[in-house]
Amino acid sequence: MLKTIDAIVRESGRMMLKETDPEVTLKEGHANYVTQTDRDVQDFLRGKLTALLPGSDFFGEEQDNGVLTDHPTWVVDPIDGTTNYIRGLHHSSVSVALSVGKRLELAAVYNPYRDEMFLAQAGKGATLNGQAIHCSVTPFEHAVVAFGSSLYSPELVDATMSAIREYMRVCGDLRRFGSAALDLAYVACGRCDVFFEFSLSPWDYAAGLLLVQEAGGKTDLLNLTADHLDFTKPASVFAASAVCFDKARAIAAKNEPENKMA
Repeated sequence: MLKTIDAIVRESGRMMLKETDPEVTLKEGHANYVTQTDRDVQDFLRGKLTALLPGSDFFGEEQDNGVLTDHPTWVVDPIDGTTNYIRGLHHSSVSVALSVGKRLELAAVYNPYRDEMFLAQAGKGATLNGQAIHCSVTPFEHAVVAFGSSLYSPELVDATMSAIREYMRVCGDLRRFGSAALDLAYVACGRCDVFFEFSLSPWDYAAGLLLVQEAGGKTDLLNLTADHLDFTKPASVFAASAVCFDKARAIAAKNEPENKMA
């Protein structure tokens, strides 16, 4: 199945690249954009993925979604990094995950601009264009921390900036790329060592979580306590290499708005 998903997601990436002047509209909230290409790619993926697994459910960013059940469910962000896509920054991705029994089983994150396909299967490891990938062993003091933030969540500005200030004092460097799915994929392949963002929807992070886990890293949804996927509210997502996890998580958890501490 993973080989077929690879082909489907690559085709959706080609749909992204064909549109050079996307039609843009504003969703609810400040600076929260959507393009017609987002909708077209999601419609394509819904048709292909639900046909691949008949009877499966589908969660997507550009639709109203129900409650996550134990039933096989595709979790899809048709274009993660829409602002990057609109502005021609060439750093956006298609993100697809499969949940079964509220557990992540398959993941695909594809950057069509670089033709980079990140794939993972539970218990089978993670790959980049067919080659096995692993999280880095870089020590925390030299770590590159990727983070996310959204102008349409102004209530998170202070918490995010507070965490950034702390990381700047103790780690190697910081990056804000604008696609959470790719940030997590970059942790999985060792380009970055840590990622955090305090409010993400399931389609933003589901595939990336499995990539990190299967590449030997660790993840935590800081404001959620369930031992299975919980899509009832946005998640404060943290991920890191095993080497950096404890020290880096302490900073994110301390600054997380709901202040969940282990």
